[in-house]
Amino acid sequence: MHWADVVAEKLAGKAKKHVLATAITPSGPIHVGNLREVMTTEAIYRALKDIGTEAELIYIGDTFDPLRKVYPFLPSSYEKYVGKPIAEIPCPCEEHENYAMHFLEPFLNSLEEIGVKPKIYLAHELYKEGVYNEAIKIALDNADKIREIMKRIAGRELPDKWMPFNVKCENCGRLDGEITEYNYPSASYKCKVCGYEGSIDLRKGGVGKLPWRVDWPARWKIFNVTFEAFGKDHAAAGSSWDTGKEIVKAVYNHEPPMPLVYEFIHLKGRGAMHGSTGVAVAAEEVLKMLPPEVLRFLFMKYEPFRHIEFDTGFGLLDLVDEYDRYERIYFGLEEETTGTKDAKRVYELSQPYKVPDKPSALPSYRHLAVVAQIGRNFEEVVEILKRKHDLSDADLKRLKQRYEKILYWLEKYAPEEIKFHLHYEKPDVEINEDEKNFLRKLKEKFEKIEWDAEAIHSTIHETAKECDLPAKKAFQTIYKITLAKQQGPRAGYFLQSLGREFVLKRIGEFI
Repeated sequence: MHWADVVAEKLAGKAKKHVLATAITPSGPIHVGNLREVMTTEAIYRALKDIGTEAELIYIGDTFDPLRKVYPFLPSSYEKYVGKPIAEIPCPCEEHENYAMHFLEPFLNSLEEIGVKPKIYLAHELYKEGVYNEAIKIALDNADKIREIMKRIAGRELPDKWMPFNVKCENCGRLDGEITEYNYPSASYKCKVCGYEGSIDLRKGGVGKLPWRVDWPARWKIFNVTFEAFGKDHAAAGSSWDTGKEIVKAVYNHEPPMPLVYEFIHLKGRGAMHGSTGVAVAAEEVLKMLPPEVLRFLFMKYEPFRHIEFDTGFGLLDLVDEYDRYERIYFGLEEETTGTKDAKRVYELSQPYKVPDKPSALPSYRHLAVVAQIGRNFEEVVEILKRKHDLSDADLKRLKQRYEKILYWLEKYAPEEIKFHLHYEKPDVEINEDEKNFLRKLKEKFEKIEWDAEAIHSTIHETAKECDLPAKKAFQTIYKITLAKQQGPRAGYFLQSLGREFVLKRIGEFI
């Protein structure tokens, strides 16, 4: 049974309707690691719907959070905005409404591409519209309880007069105002940054924000959240989950949602993804090199508690080819094995919108990476592939998408060893007599064999042996006359894709 179905069954037994929440602070590029939270939650949402349980998926953009620091991707001029709500900071590229939307809009577009359609809320709007007003009053009226919970569970030593609310300073606009006197509905405050002293009417929306450890349980109450997934950092002892589940019960008289803790995604060779350190790949960037169903597959295949190593190199090709294998299993073209647990359900949950009617006849992503560098445009790529693949209109549509994504990958992320430039005209390279003799005999054999990758590969080996030429030298000769370098893609598939006519003509130019 797939992990999403297991969680859905547990949830279904607890209530008739469920609200599944997910939230991210768009303070920087929202990377594929952040996407794990959304995809984990959305999979359980789908599983609930599949068993007939009423469910709602919501996404809260934490757009009222302050800018913590000047991140490496920002100019030093943003120093003046540190401490201000990110929805009130100018967009870095000047094309979006504000700083928060600069990062949030591309992410929301990515969600749509991968078939995730939550109800979207923006925190700065929620606060401004007064949605949090009652929760703020309850928190301030129960400041002593919250202080005690923070001290007992998180080990926080807070001043006796500490109040769980960060006022937005009327002078500098930073969320650094500390309440000095509280008498609802008014509160006096002093800004820790600029020293300004003033007073606010708490009935007016957007005058400040609950600190994260109180904001989180408050929204569980506001939206009646019954499920939320979060990273293991929030689940550590004394973390925001530990304090949050106590605060929501003791202060808001509400049960905490069912939790699910997920592992971080690591960028291969660089460690856990963190947008603030630059060790990350944005979700929209990943979708420029991976089909949406394959990005979903990455999350559906692994249980949330399992670590995922995301590889933008050869591992990316393997990921797509593995997805294609699951597709063949789903349509009964291949047997399910130990390593393909819950293959059919994984495949279903990997589809952005609907399950295809039939499997595709597309080549492997690895092979497409080669053919995309042989064909000078999409039409030539189709012509090459049609020699061995019977492609339907639906296949051609998927092929076009994959072709565009593989070109982006080749340009931005592909390892150098897979990249090559095919010389359509005879390259200016020298070959010796031994190599010429090998090519003469190879040409004779190539004229007669079936033009198949395996047959081509074995024929090269046989001919090299007959000519007393080391196999390595034989393959180097082939790459030299086609690519003007001594290495290239797997020769059998490469030459098969070039076509018999091109290969024979090229050999003829050198003998």
